[in-house]
Amino acid sequence: MTKKGRDTVGFIGIGNMGGPMASNISKAGFDLTIFDMDRERAQQFAKTHGVKSARTLAELAANDFIVTMLPNGKIVREVLMEAEGGALIAALKPGSHIVDMSSAEPEGTRELAGILQARGIDLVDAPVSGGVGRAADGTLTIMVSADSEAAIDQVTPLLIAMGKQIFRVGRSGCGHAMKALNNFVSTAGFVATSEALLIGERFGLNRGTMVDVMNVSTGRSFSTDVLMKDHVVGEKFGSGFALGLAAKDVKIAADLAKTVKRQSPVLDLVVEECMSARDSLGATRDFTELYIAWSRK
Repeated sequence: MTKKGRDTVGFIGIGNMGGPMASNISKAGFDLTIFDMDRERAQQFAKTHGVKSARTLAELAANDFIVTMLPNGKIVREVLMEAEGGALIAALKPGSHIVDMSSAEPEGTRELAGILQARGIDLVDAPVSGGVGRAADGTLTIMVSADSEAAIDQVTPLLIAMGKQIFRVGRSGCGHAMKALNNFVSTAGFVATSEALLIGERFGLNRGTMVDVMNVSTGRSFSTDVLMKDHVVGEKFGSGFALGLAAKDVKIAADLAKTVKRQSPVLDLVVEECMSARDSLGATRDFTELYIAWSRK
């Protein structure tokens, strides 16, 4: 705690999602220090939001909570355990709480939780859903899990600063598993809707009308309700979620299926289609541009 009695937070990863999430943490009254490998981005964020920017990872270790919002589990582990010669993990004190809000591999999360637990450090995985818009207005859905219920209790006030719906989903790794499976269902819905629009348009139907019909019928989904009209029919293609991240998430779900020895033919097909589109268009293209890749077939 600071002298003013405010909990302190070190936030690593000020990207499309991490930036607005960190902003909401500061607005909620936490004493925030941010870190990003893009030093210019970090300094600009700190200046704009009136928070501190750490020059090294070790500077974050004194905070009550360390939040990571990074591209994948491998990078999370590198930042926590290896970067700057392992400076952060060496400086963290027993009783520290790390909150990983990235999308990561569930088995890797469990392994990392065990390593940290041996040092007296709690790892809480708390990935999010809702996109950039809900990150900005603090209404994300957060899927939180840990091997310690007490650890979840400790970080819940912090999570409330960023999310509207907070679900406790199980032991360590379950949060990341839930995120991957949710994104599989979402992506499968986008695949199905895109195929329907392409088939219907070739037959003579209007894409916009098709989406309107689906949205008041049984075909309604997040894709039809939120993505299709603006980003596909309107050709905005700017959901803020990268194609490479979508492909990564469904691959995590597919790997999880293999881990639990469950056949998943629909999931396997979605992975194949996403990987193909990523390789064709590029990982940095918007997720909704999957439609462009499929329209070329």
